[in-house]
Parts: sequence; structure tokens; C-alpha cells
Amino acid sequence: MTELVLPAFELNGEFLAAAETMTRPVGLTPAWWQVLGATLDEPLPVAEIARRVGLGLARQSVQRVADLLVERGWARFRDNPAHRRAKLLEPTDEGRACVDRLTDAQHAWADAVGATVGEDELRRTLEGVSRIIAASQAYRSGP
Repeated sequence: MTELVLPAFELNGEFLAAAETMTRPVGLTPAWWQVLGATLDEPLPVAEIARRVGLGLARQSVQRVADLLVERGWARFRDNPAHRRAKLLEPTDEGRACVDRLTDAQHAWADAVGATVGEDELRRTLEGVSRIIAASQAYRSGP
């Protein structure tokens, strides 16, 4: 397990570098893409976005990104009927168009990497990674 940790960090770094390559031409960053992408299906409060993104981003970091997205016109806050103070973040039409422009680049990257690695290997890797995440979460939550 210990031998897997450094390559996993390297893989995360590679994913972020690939995301940076994809997002730069449309004016986003990987973090902006993650936060905006989390709201494509439904408006969400910042705390829920932080949980869903699942990368250990603090609520405060997501709040800063959300504020920047609103400032740039890619998202807006709206009232939350379930909570007076926790506004919902939703993409604007411009924000959706920005994410849509990333689709071709993301698919080209995923198709090229997937073709090189192979579908069976990717499925086995996904299964293994999912089991490691579940085992680590179970360990951290205690008996």
C-alpha cells in the first residue's frame, strides 16, 4: 500500500496538469471547472459543492472560487428555500457554454489515454481504487 501512495500523488498531479491544459484556452482553471461542473445538474450551496467535489477542498476555498465565478459572470447566487443564509450557486448561460467548450478537449484526452491503457485495465484500476478509498474511509471512521 505504501508503494502506491507516491504514484497516486503523481497521477493526481498528472490529472491536474491535463485539466490545466484543457481549461486554459477557455479561461478557466481546474478548480473553477470543478466547482462550476458540480452545479451543472442542480444549483448547490457552497458547502455541498465542497463535499461533492471530494478532493478535500475546504468550504472556504470553494467559496472563493464561487465568488470569482460570479464576478466573471459564469455563475450566480440565488436564494435557497431550505436555508436563508446558504445561497445556491448555479451556472449562467455563459458558464455552461464555457464548460461545454471543454467537452471536446476532455473527450479527446480521455479517448487517447483510454486507448493507450485499454478498457479492461481501466475498469480493473477503477475497481481497485474504489476499494482502496472505501477501506481508507472505513479505517478513518473507526470501529
